[in-house]
Amino acid sequence: MRSFDRGNQALATGLAGLAGFVDATGFIATGGFFLSFMSGNSTRLGVGLFGSAGHAAFAASVIGSFVIGVMAGTLVGRAAGRWHRPVVLLFLAGALALAAGLAAAGALPLGFLVTALAMGSENTVFEADGEVRISLTYMTGNLVKVGQRLAGVMLGRGRWDWAPFLTLWLAMVGGAVAGAAAWPRLGLGGLWLAAAIAAGLALASWRIESRA
Repeated sequence: MRSFDRGNQALATGLAGLAGFVDATGFIATGGFFLSFMSGNSTRLGVGLFGSAGHAAFAASVIGSFVIGVMAGTLVGRAAGRWHRPVVLLFLAGALALAAGLAAAGALPLGFLVTALAMGSENTVFEADGEVRISLTYMTGNLVKVGQRLAGVMLGRGRWDWAPFLTLWLAMVGGAVAGAAAWPRLGLGGLWLAAAIAAGLALASWRIESRA
């Protein structure tokens, strides 16, 4: 995270907040499933396999859609070359807009699956050499890094190396708070707002890459 310039660090923070917003919206709308956090859905899948085939099937379909989104984001990013990040972000914005349109049309299950696909693609924004450089929709790894870096501080290394990872976690929590707060007024219409934010982040990323 610290290897990125401030512009891309801010971009990553915005994307973590967007993930929290979408996940809170999806969690409320689906009654306890996640649209960007697949560890939670994996647990729901396991529990469902024991007691609820319907829950297991939905969790599995969301996980599958997320993986397809990662594949799509990777392929789109590779094709875009230098403009990897802004193009993947435009793909993310378009997928979220499609999900919002499907939800508005009453096709809720399909809308949820497209949202999960979108959030899978978000994780490829900071992909390099086939590896994800920054975790955007899953915070366990970032919290582990916070703990590791704080231990390093105790050993006399990297006084502030933990801060960027804590910032990502706080951004996701803040986004989730915003999603929960917006739900009573916007409902699944909040996905339109998420799509607009993703488009704004795509423009910001294009400007960052243009200055590089």
